Amino acid sequence: MAYAVIATYQCAPADEATVRDALLEMRGETRAEPANEVYEVHSVAGGFLLYERYADQAGFEAHKAAPHFKELILETVWPLLTERSVTFAEVL
Repeated sequence: MAYAVIATYQCAPADEATVRDALLEMRGETRAEPANEVYEVHSVAGGFLLYERYADQAGFEAHKAAPHFKELILETVWPLLTERSVTFAEVL
């Protein structure tokens, strides 16, 4: 069963360009992953909304273990966030 992730990231206006650039680079890396079906980055007031879909939860776990996740998300994006929320769902 497919597995979806919906995340909202809020950041200071001064950090928006850095976060956006990292998320767009992440989009390219993630779309090349075998289990990734969708990775969309949306601009919203004060931040970003991500919609991701993987073939299954194991595919998402592999995504989180990828070197580009560590570099772009854990080390670049997350330290700049003022707020983050994530929802996980099985796609029916």
